[in-house]
Amino acid sequence: MKTFKLLISLIGIFSMLLVGCSNEIQNTEQSIVVEKRIGDENNYEDFREVTDNEQVQKLLEILQDANWINAKAERVNPPDYRFAFRFKNPNIEAKAVLYELSITPNKDKVELIGGNQYVRLDKNKSAELFEIVTGEKLTDQ
Repeated sequence: MKTFKLLISLIGIFSMLLVGCSNEIQNTEQSIVVEKRIGDENNYEDFREVTDNEQVQKLLEILQDANWINAKAERVNPPDYRFAFRFKNPNIEAKAVLYELSITPNKDKVELIGGNQYVRLDKNKSAELFEIVTGEKLTDQ
């Protein structure tokens, strides 16, 4: 009986540690590092860093809810912007996905390539994502 209680106690303690560690990683703050294309070539310069946690979480939500297509997309022109997420805690190592953002010819939607996935967002989500990434209105482009 003593062994059973000890086993249950150890399982409980291990479970609490496991939940505590996983929440710590999920709640770790991130920033978004954005680069802007210069000229018509494939040259980029640092444009801005988004550090507001609410905006970062909103962008993550938009990307997560998007209907990504698993395909390797070819571009005629280099993307207008590139961005990636970076953990604020330098001790956390994670493979960063570079997202490439292009504005459609009508300047009302954005297309994204992230890894081997592609998505074209609707007008509302495009405007929201573009404003978070660039700090500007999509309609001003």
